[in-house]
Amino acid sequence: MAKHQRLLDNREVMAMQFGNLNILIFLWLIPLLLLFYFWSFRKQDFLLATFCLENSALPRLLRRVNRRRRTTKGALIIAGIGLAVLALSRPQWGFEWEAVTRKGVEIVVAVDVSQSMLARDVDPNRLECAKREVADLVRLLQGDKIGLVAFAGSSFIECPLTLDYSTFSIFLDALSADLIPVPGTSLAEALRISLAAFTKDRNVEKALIMITDGEDHEGNTLPVLEEAKKKNVKIFTIGVGRAEGAPIPLADQAGGFKKDSEGGLVFSRLNQMTLEKISLSTGGRYVHSLTGDMGLNTIYRDGIHHEMKAQELGSKTTKKWKECFQWPLFAAILCLVVEKLLSGTREKETG
Repeated sequence: MAKHQRLLDNREVMAMQFGNLNILIFLWLIPLLLLFYFWSFRKQDFLLATFCLENSALPRLLRRVNRRRRTTKGALIIAGIGLAVLALSRPQWGFEWEAVTRKGVEIVVAVDVSQSMLARDVDPNRLECAKREVADLVRLLQGDKIGLVAFAGSSFIECPLTLDYSTFSIFLDALSADLIPVPGTSLAEALRISLAAFTKDRNVEKALIMITDGEDHEGNTLPVLEEAKKKNVKIFTIGVGRAEGAPIPLADQAGGFKKDSEGGLVFSRLNQMTLEKISLSTGGRYVHSLTGDMGLNTIYRDGIHHEMKAQELGSKTTKKWKECFQWPLFAAILCLVVEKLLSGTREKETG
């Protein structure tokens, strides 16, 4: 079994891949160049024969045309271009295992997925805007662990803390207003579940980013905020929507809006005061997102990455591929240099 595993590892080490596979699409230039040279050589011979048809210089001119060398020059140009494309695709042959240490902080993003987040006072709606902004945040992360909590009337951990940003993005895409069947919004429950998503390592700094319109149908967040302060978790709140509010679309009725018992439209209004109290009580910040820009980039750069100390969060073994683009690049240059040195005609006859 061990011998079989060693053989398997050897096959992996000698594997090949391309760092920029899309560039290989330009290899379609090679058949086009072949057709061009074939047509060009035929055309050249035809024009030469036509021009010298009644001229005694024809035999002498034809002798000076070295067709083999002309074909070689064309082949060198085609080979040079093909090898240059291959070099640009970054061929990688073999790899080494390398241990990479990740340093950062723990970040839990709590996203409100209640029906009120479907309001369209930001484009296209509050929830989709939040998902896009969080996706942009993920691209900025520098070794931080990130987790995802979805909340409405109840809450649950959608994605535990992870260093695998691709996996996090899959869970982020799955967020929708029908994810949690319990209606309403409970900020206290969302805070409690979010705090439970962090590890118990007190040496690692922790940040909670809560994105919501601030509606809270239960209240009583004070005990959870006290727990957050004890765990040294900074809470950054982002209020989505307008203070004057917007009607709530019905998820199961196209064009319909939620109405009260008297038939009037139900408006979802941003509760800035509650969100400000939550963030300020833990040393975090509050940001009002009005035009769809939630300031997550600023929060991460200035409030998390700059102010919070990165700690070692673990390490993983990754493949470090060996670049070998220099070989086809050298061969391409050599082909083009040799082509320039070759003449398309025979040496001038003497005597």
